[in-house]
Amino acid sequence: MELRQIRYFTVLADELSFTRAARKLHVSQPPLSFQIASLEAELGARLFDRTSRSVALSEAGKAFLPHAQAVLARLDEGRSHVARVASGLQGRVQVGLAGSHFLGPFPRFIHQFRQQRPDVEVVLHEMKPSDHLQALREGRLDLSVSRNPLNDGPADPQISAALLWRDPVVVALPPGHRLAARARLRLADLRDEDFVFLRLDSSPFAARLYDACVQTGFAPRITQQVVEIPAVLNLVAAGLGVAIVPASLARLRTPPVQTCTLVRTPSSDTAARGEENRRSDHQGQGLNGDVYVLGRTEDAAPAVAAFKRLLLDWA
Repeated sequence: MELRQIRYFTVLADELSFTRAARKLHVSQPPLSFQIASLEAELGARLFDRTSRSVALSEAGKAFLPHAQAVLARLDEGRSHVARVASGLQGRVQVGLAGSHFLGPFPRFIHQFRQQRPDVEVVLHEMKPSDHLQALREGRLDLSVSRNPLNDGPADPQISAALLWRDPVVVALPPGHRLAARARLRLADLRDEDFVFLRLDSSPFAARLYDACVQTGFAPRITQQVVEIPAVLNLVAAGLGVAIVPASLARLRTPPVQTCTLVRTPSSDTAARGEENRRSDHQGQGLNGDVYVLGRTEDAAPAVAAFKRLLLDWA
């Protein structure tokens, strides 16, 4: 049984005229009559009662009609479903992100995306930043929102990164700290301070901060390590140390901490301090909390590609 035969049958059942049905189907009458006869032979029953002046559904034809209509309806549904998936209007996107990104601008995009494409299921996986790359390679994630720019190690041909938005870092200080009166600080100014850090084994961002301090000339004295930046800010507010955090999250702080700009270029009042300052400024230029979207370089599902494209446009 062919779909063409089913379609011819339903049109003829609607028109009850071979002439009108053939015209509607854009075929001549002989092929239409042949297909109907072939369908009747396969079913073993006459579907139409024919006379020289009329065509009417037989009892067998009346019984078969709802089944034929259901087949064509399901086919239309399948065609529509395929078209929506192929155009990225339907599907599933799995996104990995650290908990701190729930406090930044990313949730606003999710809200907008869900309004634009309600049939795309977006699954957010909160996980350690250090686990994102492996999850992408294994296909457990489609995309990652991360502060990892992928330029800290050898190139990975499987993963690509695109900048979403800039996010400079600032120095977070406990209330009343001796450095809080200064609007701008260098890394070298923090060499004698206790630090609150994200966990070095799970945060590439924290590892970059640590390396920048070492290259400036000191190893930061870490008194506490935590998993998320909000916890960092709370511990700074409690006086357990200073921290270097993305400015966007420092602005959202609920604990009373004070922030200072991390200087990246020499200023007139400190230019005479010599090579140490120049080295500190050089390292400060590489410090940022910029946010990227990471994904596999291989062809992505249409819904994933649409999500990434709209996210980049929005950002």
